[in-house]
Amino acid sequence: MNKRKKQVLTCWLPICSTGVISSTLVSIGTDLSANGTPLTTLHKSLITSATSFFALVASPTGGHLSDALGRRTCILLADALFTAGALWQALSTSVTGMVLGRSVVGLAVGAASFVTPLYIAELAPRTARGRLVTVNQLFITGGQVVAYLIGWAFAGVGSGWRWMVGLGATPAVVQAVLMLAMPETPRWLVQRGRADRAAAVLGKVYGRGSERVVQGIMKSIEDEIREERATRKAVGTDDGRPAGLVETFGELLHVGGNRRALTIACLLQGAQQLCGFNSLMYFSATIFAMIGFSNPVATSLVIACTNFVATLLVFKVIDRIGRRRILLLSIPFMVAGLALCAVAFCFVHLPKNEAGTSDIGKFMLLLRRQTGSPRPSGVWAVIIVFAMILYVAAYALGLGCVPWQQSELFPLSVRGLGSGIATGTNWLCNTIVGFSFLPMMQWLTPTGTFTVYAAVCAASWIAVWLIYPETAGLGLEEVGEILATGWGVKESLRAFRERKRPITR
Repeated sequence: MNKRKKQVLTCWLPICSTGVISSTLVSIGTDLSANGTPLTTLHKSLITSATSFFALVASPTGGHLSDALGRRTCILLADALFTAGALWQALSTSVTGMVLGRSVVGLAVGAASFVTPLYIAELAPRTARGRLVTVNQLFITGGQVVAYLIGWAFAGVGSGWRWMVGLGATPAVVQAVLMLAMPETPRWLVQRGRADRAAAVLGKVYGRGSERVVQGIMKSIEDEIREERATRKAVGTDDGRPAGLVETFGELLHVGGNRRALTIACLLQGAQQLCGFNSLMYFSATIFAMIGFSNPVATSLVIACTNFVATLLVFKVIDRIGRRRILLLSIPFMVAGLALCAVAFCFVHLPKNEAGTSDIGKFMLLLRRQTGSPRPSGVWAVIIVFAMILYVAAYALGLGCVPWQQSELFPLSVRGLGSGIATGTNWLCNTIVGFSFLPMMQWLTPTGTFTVYAAVCAASWIAVWLIYPETAGLGLEEVGEILATGWGVKESLRAFRERKRPITR
């Protein structure tokens, strides 16, 4: 892999905010209250959900913006917003200020969460595309580990949570500096009539002696753009200018292959969040405090490390095994981990902080106070930790990374908008889960909550088996041919078995 391809791997570290907020919720105490009261359950839900909600707002808008301004420019804008949001949070003196800071971060995350995989996918060779997009997720999970380490280090420091959130600006600044040396994607350049520059970028990606490969890719891109323009002329929507938002949205919904691509992408992104993973990351420290661990932040670090190691493993195999097969193999283990959690919580005794308080009342009391000396829950607490590790490992192997391969499903003409809408689905579901997790734990009990998440995972496995084709090893311009006349599951599996794909090592 040449230097240019290695530089692409620096593309998104700042989404370590998930791990930071878990430790922050434990550490804030009364710092955001004028009258010395701790955060309420509503405050915690607002703080955790603000990022998801504004990411939802930014994703579809950012999709069209990436088509208009370019993928690289959108990443730079996201870095600027993330830096501003991180500093805003660090200087907050009220819950309102904290929520506003998290909202600015949400705008950055919403744009970057789809445009970064899109940027990598449009630059990467087909045989390494899955792994290079997975590297984006690898940096995210690595960032979560760093976030938990920061949380652990500052847990005992007065107002240490301000350092936790403020340091999030550092990777955003570093990435912005590195992105200044990176090119725009060749596919966007061709679409904007800059074919010579696009060919030069492809030459740097593939290295010396790749002229024939570059010519083939350029021809595929140009053919696709010509077909797109011919289609628009046929329906009378081509006025010689790049398609606007309304025209692109219409093409996304009315063309069968595009509609199927959007359905698959939204299904995978929705499943990634509705399985409850981010609630576990947001509230892991709180959950471990509830079941009796004296250092819940350190225990949460084990979860984050599991996520990182499993993502590192899938990086090695995603292009060889394939996206579809990884999902079908990993999701059953997610179901098993969640089911084991549900059973174990039946036998966990929550700490008795107040006489006469019900089990769920005690849980909510602990969420509010984050203090006291919870009693260890014995073997069942250990089983819960094991079950969560199993669940997180399986998630990282499948649903954690495969949905972000979404840009390979869409043709160039709708790739930005389609990826943005799919990512918006992710953040919509993230917002729903983040805001509903604590009420579900109260009303359905932990056992009921984890049972619901297990059922969602089982349903997503069925959907993957029915409609998700195998796209590993295909060129971006070839995937559309599979979805043009149907879901293409059988055809893609047959082609995957027959295809001999060299893997770049």
